[in-house]
Amino acid sequence: YERELYSTRWSNIRQGVVFGIFTGWISLITYLVYAIGFIVGSILMSTEGHHSLNIGDILVIVPIFARCLDFFGLIGSLFQSFSEARGAAAAVFRLIDEGNDTSINETDVWKEDIESIYNINGDIEFDNVDFNYPSRKDAPVLRNLSLIARAGQTTALVGSSGCGKSTCISLFLRYYEPSSGQIMIDGRPITDYNVKQLRQNIGVVSQEPILFGMSIYENIRFGKVNATQAEIEQAAREANAHHFIMQLPNKYATLVGERGIQLSGGEKQRIALARALVKQPTFLLLDEATSALDNVNERIVQEALDRACKGRTTIVIAHRLTTIQNAHHIYVLDNGTVIEQGTHETLIAKEGGKYQGMVKRSQIGRIDNDKDDMISIEEATEEDEKSIFERYRTFRDNQTVDVNKYTAFAIAGSKLTQRIRSKAFACLLHQEVAYFDRPENSSGAICARLSSDASAVQEMTVTRLGVIFEALSLSFFGFLFGCFISWQLTVIVFGFFFILCIVSYGDVYLRIWLNQQSASIIGRAGTVRLGFS
Repeated sequence: YERELYSTRWSNIRQGVVFGIFTGWISLITYLVYAIGFIVGSILMSTEGHHSLNIGDILVIVPIFARCLDFFGLIGSLFQSFSEARGAAAAVFRLIDEGNDTSINETDVWKEDIESIYNINGDIEFDNVDFNYPSRKDAPVLRNLSLIARAGQTTALVGSSGCGKSTCISLFLRYYEPSSGQIMIDGRPITDYNVKQLRQNIGVVSQEPILFGMSIYENIRFGKVNATQAEIEQAAREANAHHFIMQLPNKYATLVGERGIQLSGGEKQRIALARALVKQPTFLLLDEATSALDNVNERIVQEALDRACKGRTTIVIAHRLTTIQNAHHIYVLDNGTVIEQGTHETLIAKEGGKYQGMVKRSQIGRIDNDKDDMISIEEATEEDEKSIFERYRTFRDNQTVDVNKYTAFAIAGSKLTQRIRSKAFACLLHQEVAYFDRPENSSGAICARLSSDASAVQEMTVTRLGVIFEALSLSFFGFLFGCFISWQLTVIVFGFFFILCIVSYGDVYLRIWLNQQSASIIGRAGTVRLGFS
């Protein structure tokens, strides 16, 4: 990360050089205005026909335009901010106007007049499903996949990494749409069902549970917004979590910390299971729910999972094959297709089969792990995450300004920023998962849109528009006033504005180019940082 950041050093040096050159030109032009203004004014005073022009008029006109030049010197850098704000606003507005990049229509997601999902039996069928991820269209993930998960039974999917197990769950949740084939519930295409209702009837427990920095009660209630205290406690009991929760000082009001850092891996997994069970789902999807746990926590969580699976249509993706021995049906996947299927007993009896080989390898690995556990001490420490990209900048004008002006712009800017962030975040929540597979929609880029992009728009509206309006107003009325006193002197002094405009344009162009280069370098460094978070 430091090596990537080192490249920004020269970019910052170049920006400093450009700023120094521009500042020098501004100072030179300002001094020339004074010098030439006084020289021309004295000539006009001594010229016949201009005796009405006196020293007082010169001392009024020349400082007015010198002051205007000072303001226009500021405008050069402010137009850079204006350009950045315009680009940031365009990115945010594109996000707000962004449509879903899957075939799921928003009407299908929210409308209530399509097939109800409350009284279904629960059979799930994948019928000749093909699928490619939008970001890797040349790499098929599923190839003519067909399988059935019977209602009220546990169906397990096993296979090597990348064979398409987790993709099946993503397709069933309608994060993506199949390239061909179809997924059916009780013989009806899944597209006939309301997406919102479908997901409300699905409980998901993944390998890495996501907990928010709130209380245990609030984290469980995310599974069902209107859940009562009794329902939450019942879900916790089903997940084997109620006992350890009641032993905590604040019980269900205990704060779990950012990403559940205050809880152990097994405790986090049981909270996530309780969150999935609180809505009493018809379907339960377990994506390697115990693979990241130690043996003790695995047994506790597995007991809760076995109890939760009873009476529900369950699809289990297992890394440890010992957790699926009691599954009603097991599908072995390889390269996106089913190569073996059956119960644990029938598959283990198949000589030379892939499942049999996986079981033997897992048994050898478990023996090795047991030996390692006897001679090693488990370390479980986590470091607090500190974001190095959170920056708080303040802007102080070096000149006396009208308080009311900045107060008004501050109010307008804060309201605008709030609306932009609110609308952008609302649109993010409605995007399908395929939207986030695009390179420009990485987690870092989206956070930038919600924070720095909106802040760039706010900075432009709070103070800098006021400076620009003040400079333009002073120049306009100063020009009129100067022409009223002596148009000859005004025209000569005002001519320096054209030189200043050329210098300002060059400064803005170079700053924008240098900032783009610096942003690209910092973006690469940010990618390195996100890889460790």
